[in-house]
Amino acid sequence: MRVYIETYGCATNQADTDIIRGILRGKYQLVESEVNADVCIINTCGVIDFTERKILRRIKKLKGTGKKVIAAGCLSRISRRKLSEFCDGLISPDNIHRIDEMVEIVEKGGRAEFLKVQSVDKAEMCRIKERKSESAIAIVSISEGCTGKCSYCATKIARGRLRSFSIDSIVREIELAIRSGYREIQLTSQDTGAYGMDRGSSLPELLDRISQIDGEFRVRVGMMNPKHAVEMLDDLLNAFESEKVYKFLHIPVQSGDDRILEDMRRDHTAGDYEAVVREFRKHFDDVVISTDIIVGFPTESQESFWKSYELIERTRPDIVNITRYSPRRGTPAFRLGDLPDWVKKERSRKLTDLTKKVGLENNMRFVGKNARVLITRHGKNGTFLSRMDSYRPVIVERGEIGNFVDVKIYRAEFNYLKASAQ
Repeated sequence: MRVYIETYGCATNQADTDIIRGILRGKYQLVESEVNADVCIINTCGVIDFTERKILRRIKKLKGTGKKVIAAGCLSRISRRKLSEFCDGLISPDNIHRIDEMVEIVEKGGRAEFLKVQSVDKAEMCRIKERKSESAIAIVSISEGCTGKCSYCATKIARGRLRSFSIDSIVREIELAIRSGYREIQLTSQDTGAYGMDRGSSLPELLDRISQIDGEFRVRVGMMNPKHAVEMLDDLLNAFESEKVYKFLHIPVQSGDDRILEDMRRDHTAGDYEAVVREFRKHFDDVVISTDIIVGFPTESQESFWKSYELIERTRPDIVNITRYSPRRGTPAFRLGDLPDWVKKERSRKLTDLTKKVGLENNMRFVGKNARVLITRHGKNGTFLSRMDSYRPVIVERGEIGNFVDVKIYRAEFNYLKASAQ
């Protein structure tokens, strides 16, 4: 039996695929193309409607070629009814430890749905994970679910309430990854800032434990809600002092208008975001700030949009992930309707132009400077992608994945730097 796995969406989904691959390896032949597969596992993403439609088209196409298809990931719960029409099996993110059972049922011509809510410590599965080895990056899930109640988000339907994994199991997984040669550890969850709230610990406590692990490596902390970041700001800053933690902060503000943030049920203000950014920049010489903005939320006026624009102009983040609002059935915001697509496109274009301008200006100050970088993976046209201690991306023409090297930066683009090895 030949099995093909295709993954969409976030780093958490990538980590789930590592578990799926590890469970199935040895029991089935894993293939790199759907052409040679008997069963196709599609690890789905349900963040926006556009992605859902794309995945549904993909599943229909696979079924049309006679393949058996299992849908894993967030859409298995978010869009269960739609997927049930085409898929031979549905398995939710908290049930992937049963993926071998699912494949066996489908292989024999049966159909199954594993969607019951489970409490599973995925970090305990580190020894069965199978990561692809073409990079120095290991993705480590630290929790599942969140404490938020964002009015537009369907992910909570799929991932549920917060379930933090134990610090000991996370540390064991990272130790194993480092012994296996991985040098960049990406901590992922729906909200890293909420880590430990359900078990009496915290993200800073976790980072402190990770920083005590022997070896030369770097940790990238994934997305955290401004609400949690501002509440533990002093402890967070202290934890980020470790040379093993990238000075990288992904803190999605989503809007610069507090009225819209209330409608989004974000539980933070634009001022909370600004306070965190200001303190991180005060404490560290170079910190990469990444944020998210949703344009075209149903109650977003032109004035509200310009508040978001001015917030980006004022705080000058290095990375801005811009998403056009997408109504998701089953969420409170779905009842609010939708703005015309042309409005969302125009606002997205204006904000994109600004972020490119800011990104280039931020990067230009590094031209002519020396830096020490970690080479993490292959880039385009024979180059390599490396990272400064702030997680700022640097393209180098030669090197070896997993090595720290000294470089001199000679060129800046809005989203990366170019450098030559010293």
